[in-house]
Amino acid sequence: MSEFLTLEENIVKMLKTVFDPEIAVNIYDLGLIYKIDVNDNNDVHIDMTLTAPSCPMADFILEDVKQKIESIEGVGKVEIELVFEPVWDRDMMSEEAKLELGFL
Repeated sequence: MSEFLTLEENIVKMLKTVFDPEIAVNIYDLGLIYKIDVNDNNDVHIDMTLTAPSCPMADFILEDVKQKIESIEGVGKVEIELVFEPVWDRDMMSEEAKLELGFL
């Protein structure tokens, strides 16, 4: 079980290197990652959203997430699911993100 925690920690660390090009904060701290599941085969399923459904950088961000997660040693298949429920809002951001964007 502890290897999944380590793998999940590596996934979170990698997600913090993915940025929305229009916002200078990583997608994890923005609160765009809703769920990370790792199964017994180390396949990864991520539910994530965007700050707006019409985000022009959606394809870029999704591909960046997929490539970076696939690059982690030990990860099997990677599936990214784009969801819009619940709708994202500023309250989902970390304190660090709110501070960086001037919301605190």
